[in-house]
Amino acid sequence: MASTYLKSLLGENEEVLLVSRQHSFVLFKNILLELIAILIVVAVVSVAQFYLSDYPIRYGYFLVILPIISMLREYMIWWNRQLVITNRRVIQISGIINKNVIDSSLEKVNDVKMVQSFWGRLFRYGNVEILTASELGANMFKKIGNPIRFKTTMLNAKSHLEMEQAGAFLDKVNDLENNETAPSDIPALIERLGALHEKGILTLEEFEKKKAELLSKL
Repeated sequence: MASTYLKSLLGENEEVLLVSRQHSFVLFKNILLELIAILIVVAVVSVAQFYLSDYPIRYGYFLVILPIISMLREYMIWWNRQLVITNRRVIQISGIINKNVIDSSLEKVNDVKMVQSFWGRLFRYGNVEILTASELGANMFKKIGNPIRFKTTMLNAKSHLEMEQAGAFLDKVNDLENNETAPSDIPALIERLGALHEKGILTLEEFEKKKAELLSKL
């Protein structure tokens, strides 16, 4: 379920398809020292209280408050670092109070690279690198949980978006064919049709047919 903040980032007709985070191993690694500190404090205070029962040793348990606060902070950082896929873009959100948001349009995604180590395959985590045509060039998402699902969801969303845009463009071409089309617009339309053919959205036969119909307007 999308959070209120995430919903506020969505545009019109934009839907959240997947919300992912870094694997829980990342969280465990970040709170390991705090867990060890808590165990040490509890063990020392318990032993001291047993041998020194006349002293208020039990107040030593309050020492666990600091590592517990640190653990809660690390958990909040981990929980609020989200990787979101919508039907329009990929959004990276981080920050507890001050939010940092980076998004990449699915239209600009050129390639997706996933790397999983042996342990990553075993425990279902890995790195996903998204190569885009934006100024950022590439976005690296490290040690995310279930990277295969993340990658397939994103590629499926990109494919659906391209099909949706292609359908809208073909409707526009059909409308132009039924009305007067400026000769200067025809080369650009044919170029767009060629791009759709290269992506596999239009077959060669469909491309040639539409191209011939547009050329007949010259």
